[in-house]
Amino acid sequence: MRTEMNTSSSVINKMILDGYVESFKAEKQGLYAPSKEKYYQPEEVNIINFYRFEGESDPGDSSILYVIETTDGVKGTILDAYGAEGDRHVTDFMNKVEGINKK
Repeated sequence: MRTEMNTSSSVINKMILDGYVESFKAEKQGLYAPSKEKYYQPEEVNIINFYRFEGESDPGDSSILYVIETTDGVKGTILDAYGAEGDRHVTDFMNKVEGINKK
């Protein structure tokens, strides 16, 4: 069975099935894993993959989904918008992560 991966929600659902269940949040203190009540610093994070989504009718709808695994094995995702609509904390944090892979 082939899964369509052309929307952020379809990719998130696929990642959850693959074990990436944490919904990370970027905050001033670092990348937050709510289920663990723990903050991670850029050197504790690897970006396993990322997906870019372009808004069909509105360029402001463009976003990027990061698939993340921490050094202690927490797997999850975080979604960010492009450009001025983006979350400054997500953008700043992801720019500091050195471990980026694209499958």
